[in-house]
Amino acid sequence: MTSCSEIPVPPIAKKVPYEIITHGHKRIDNYYWMRLSDKQKKSKIPDEQTNAVIKYIKKENNYTEHSLSHTNKFQEKLFDEIVGRIKKDDQTVPYLENGYYYYSRYELGKEYAIYCRKKGSLDSKEEIMLDGNELSKGYDYFAIGSRSVSPNNNWLAYGVDTLSRRFYTIYFKNLITGKVLKHSIPNTSGAVAWANNNKTVFYTSKNKITLLSEKIFRHNIDSNYKDDVLVYQEKDNEYYTGVYRSKSGKFIIIWNNSTLVSDYHILRSDDPYGNFTSFTPRGKEHEYDITHYNNKFYIITNYQAKNNRLMETPDNATDISNWKEVISHNSDIHLLDMEIFNNYLVINERKNGLRGIRMINQKNGEDKTLAFGENTYAAFFSTNKEFNTNIIRYSYSSLVTPWSTYDYNMDSEEKILLKQDEVLGGYDHENYFSERLYATSRDGEKIPISLVYNKNHKRAEPQNLLLYAYGSYGSTNDPYFNAARLSMLDRGFIYAIAHVRGSQIYGRESYEDGKLFNKKNTFNDFIDAGKFLVSKNYTNSEKLFCSGGSAGGLLIGAVINMEPDLWKGAIAEVPFVDVVTTMLDPSIPLTSNEWDEWGDPREKEYYDYMLSYSPYDQVESKNYPNLLVTSGFFDSQVQYFEPLKWVAKLREYWSGNNKLYLHMQMDAGHGGKSGRFRRYKEVALEYAFLLDLAGIKS
Repeated sequence: MTSCSEIPVPPIAKKVPYEIITHGHKRIDNYYWMRLSDKQKKSKIPDEQTNAVIKYIKKENNYTEHSLSHTNKFQEKLFDEIVGRIKKDDQTVPYLENGYYYYSRYELGKEYAIYCRKKGSLDSKEEIMLDGNELSKGYDYFAIGSRSVSPNNNWLAYGVDTLSRRFYTIYFKNLITGKVLKHSIPNTSGAVAWANNNKTVFYTSKNKITLLSEKIFRHNIDSNYKDDVLVYQEKDNEYYTGVYRSKSGKFIIIWNNSTLVSDYHILRSDDPYGNFTSFTPRGKEHEYDITHYNNKFYIITNYQAKNNRLMETPDNATDISNWKEVISHNSDIHLLDMEIFNNYLVINERKNGLRGIRMINQKNGEDKTLAFGENTYAAFFSTNKEFNTNIIRYSYSSLVTPWSTYDYNMDSEEKILLKQDEVLGGYDHENYFSERLYATSRDGEKIPISLVYNKNHKRAEPQNLLLYAYGSYGSTNDPYFNAARLSMLDRGFIYAIAHVRGSQIYGRESYEDGKLFNKKNTFNDFIDAGKFLVSKNYTNSEKLFCSGGSAGGLLIGAVINMEPDLWKGAIAEVPFVDVVTTMLDPSIPLTSNEWDEWGDPREKEYYDYMLSYSPYDQVESKNYPNLLVTSGFFDSQVQYFEPLKWVAKLREYWSGNNKLYLHMQMDAGHGGKSGRFRRYKEVALEYAFLLDLAGIKS
């Protein structure tokens, strides 16, 4: 280990040439040796390869730790500042389901949530169903997943992950006696669907190698999981699979989703030993969601409707030939989600890139849209478990408005704020300003940019600015509040989100224009958004920083290859950067599910295109910006060896005096450390890295 008085030396990884030949094209991967199997990672007696990999990771982590040791006190200050804004004894807004009010709460000085309920009234005695603080004892990583209460309210099924690989063990707790059954179910997605007999559940089993959810089993809570009956197996490894109970309680529903196709099988909840039947034959490029109410299924579908439309069908005649249109397709509005009540259909939709809420009175056809009065915002459905109500509960946030939960009376139009996340320390939203800008991409498309800054720190000259984006899978980054971000804004940083193609900011077309052979549009949009902000004097290349995670980490890897001089610094969190090698290997978790997103490089056209932007393959000797790469050793989504190999190769080709750091957490996965506060240690590290580059020391 380097002493404090010595200058840290960047570690150099050994090179072991590994030849990969695809379509007659040869690549040499000198760092392929860094790839360990799950068995090797978990082994108590590490082999020679495992020791070599762990040793190199430690060298990288030590180099980062010592190189940034001058920011240690600043990191502590930032961490205390961020955590200091969080209310320690907080509680969620209770929601009513089947005669009980459910909520979770936090206690002072504790990391994990306590899950509670009260019978009939909020004045009733509290029942603690689960205390994550007690259950987490003895684990470096701990997460409670899905929680499902039986129809008779007597049993709780819950999932626990203690490795951060998103493998959950399902446990069953008797809520009357407080005892947990000895019989548990390992290697699951963590969720169950209860049948009406309160003894039978359906759950999803995961493949231990690929991590794919592929089998649905029926389980009796009094029996061992080894006796469980397989009721469905997904044969196509491009699909994810799961099972849930309909909101109405009438059906158990198996879902299957690929990037382009949805599929469902249904079974009445009062007939758990019956056979699941197909909702409608599996289509081609047909995505849809189903919701059951009052002997009907409502369907949000993209069938002959790129931005979706709403259909309905009797629950005993679900074939697509019986579907009837309720809301027609609109090319300017993307239909995202719905809630059904006895008198209202409520739609969550995206219009002009903003996520809002529209209500349709089913008696008179009256159509109302909620108004929010801000330039950039996002509104989502909250928890709505009851049908017979005229109240819609929703969540609202913007870049300056903390998360807020409202009850809205759809008859009287009365709106009640139930809770707004409290920001301790005197947050005043009047000190901050958010706006929506529009850049133009090199091919003429409009790129929305949401940004926020502290008005007291706004200057006429260029300022430090952090630009963020994701841009894959149709996932759209909505502009919502983040209290941790205040530590940057209050030190003069502007924060901006580039709503690039690959998301669905303007509906399905935006997504399709940023995937497969259009993937480079995502990177071009981000670069063009950065150049636009420079041209408008918000920032300059000495003050412009960028960040992204997972597939957004791919974005960062690509743009620093394409335009290294545009950025002062960059953060790539758990980045997906070895695109071609990963997508050639179906044994790597999630690969086969991703071919419709990135392309299948086993086909030469896709191979050539993906190779032309894959960050790992495109590393060259150049002046890269300052770069911090984060990862988790047990990451289930992006395997740890992708960022590890990338950093090793970047070191080989690194030119100039900018800094390259890797921070790999050895007890965490894709989402970082577990717990309510510990995860902010990494946020503080990232902020200190950026602020230090900007010359801000405290």
